[in-house]
Amino acid sequence: MTAQKHRSTAKIPQDASADAKARIAAYLARARLKHSRARDVVVDAFLAQSGHVSIDELTAIVRRTAPAIGYSTVYRALKLLVACDVAAEREFGDGRSRYERVLEGAHHDHLICTDCGEIVEFEEPGIEALQRDVARRYGFEVVSHKMELYGRCAACRRH
Repeated sequence: MTAQKHRSTAKIPQDASADAKARIAAYLARARLKHSRARDVVVDAFLAQSGHVSIDELTAIVRRTAPAIGYSTVYRALKLLVACDVAAEREFGDGRSRYERVLEGAHHDHLICTDCGEIVEFEEPGIEALQRDVARRYGFEVVSHKMELYGRCAACRRH
């Protein structure tokens, strides 16, 4: 796969960043972790992203405004965001971890082009309903799931 392209149908509510920061603050208080300005810079940069971002990509974004912040600070901040359920770590078949925002109560799935790396987020209520029906039929309680469909996007199929 080459450089990632991203399309999303997900809408980020205006108060999502405030909600995310509240969840982070609560987690830090429970874990008795200290406040860090460097972490705040990383969190703000991450929350400003709308797609899937790798540690390297986020480090480059952060260094534009805070050159002293290094890879390890970004790495630790992203792991914290995952622990707080503010971010989800994803791996789309190319060996690179990417991180995306988790919006409480929201869910989406992914179409991944194996040629160009485009990642399309989509929401499909029919698929969600079918998954609930299957789980109910088998007496299964689903706590989370992910759907990733791999193939070739329309642009790559034309070439």
